[in-house]
Parts: sequence; C-alpha cells; structure tokens
Amino acid sequence: MEEHNEFFNRQIKLWGQETQESLQAKKVAIIGSGGLGCTLAIALGASGIGEFAFVDFDDVGIHNIHRQIGFKVGDDGKFKSEVLKELVESRCPFTKVTAYVESFEEFAKRGLEFDLIIDATDNLPVRAAINSYCIENKMPWIYGSVEEFHGQVCFFEKASYESVFVVNDRKPNGIACPIVMHVGSLQANLALRYLAGLSVKKDILYYLAFDKEGVLDTKRFNLPV
Repeated sequence: MEEHNEFFNRQIKLWGQETQESLQAKKVAIIGSGGLGCTLAIALGASGIGEFAFVDFDDVGIHNIHRQIGFKVGDDGKFKSEVLKELVESRCPFTKVTAYVESFEEFAKRGLEFDLIIDATDNLPVRAAINSYCIENKMPWIYGSVEEFHGQVCFFEKASYESVFVVNDRKPNGIACPIVMHVGSLQANLALRYLAGLSVKKDILYYLAFDKEGVLDTKRFNLPV
C-alpha cells in the first residue's frame, strides 16, 4: 500500500486515496492499439486503472512509429496489442493487461463486461459495430477520430453514433503526430473523470481543429438522444 500511495502521490492529492484505490477495480477495453490506442493506454495505465483489454489484430509497421508512441524502431512485425501490453505493464505494476490479437467482431463474442469501452480505431464500420454493441449491452463508450490537423471526441451514453455519422469505408488522409496525442489525451481525460466518479458531460461532440493560421478552435455540438 505504501508503494501504491507513493506511485500515485500527485493523483491522491487531487482526489484522495479512496478514489485512487477505486480505480483498481475498473475494467476498460481499448479497441485499437494504434495512434489513439497508444496514447490512451499509456495515460490511463499510468493513472491506475486496474484492468485493460487491448484489442487489435494488426502488427507494427515502420510507417506507424512516428505517431504511435507506444512503439519504437525494432518493434515492426510484432503485434501492436502485445507490444503495448508489455509497455503499459512495465510502466505501472498496479495494472493488468490482456492483449487480444483479433478483430472487434471476434472480441465482442466473448461477452466480457467492462466499465467503459474506448474507440481508438480509424475504421468507421468498426465504430458502428462498437456503437451497436454498447447500446445492446448498455455500456458507455468514448469515440475519437483524427485526420490532418483536426479531430473529434464524444462520450456516448444515450446518443447513437450511426444517427450522427455516415458509415462508409473511407480511410483518413495524412495525420500529424501531435494532434493524435491531443485527441487521445482528451479521450483519456473524459475516461478518467468518469471512472473516478467525477462529473462528465455526455453526448456532446467536441470538434477540435487548427485553422490555416494555426489557431486552435474547439466547437461543441449536443447530439440527439
């Protein structure tokens, strides 16, 4: 317990020991171990969430490493979820991770229960599948997407992803590393507030973008529920 309290000293000052200890009982599934998934895993793992599922069937490519901060040169060819599991568990001894090298469709058939599911994919049909799964199982989930110098985040509770977005197989354009970390960090902050029992405004879409002059603008949209 002494080691635990020392490790999370700054967070205990923020919200107290009882709240910090409560995070050890939380279970989170992160779907996708790429750019957003790496940022989420590192941030939430270091925050003391007790148990994770990392779901991703892809392996690390050289072109991934510049924006997927959980990987380094030499990891290419290894499964992303397994590399990320090793990294997170090495950084935080109070966190347990299970890596699922499979699709979300396969993972969903396991029927596992989580306090929160976080979308870290870049695939619209998979997001729609996460949305349907969470509605059916009454699980909250956090959506995130990134493209070029802008991104979107939403904590879905009563709203439906498919009522807001057109689902197709379009792939994102170029992506800059910092905006990936920025959007992933916003997702992680919403997740941590929720898991710690703090107030979180749900079913609001945050749209973050830099304009041509480099000014960051954040817009908020209430979603129909």
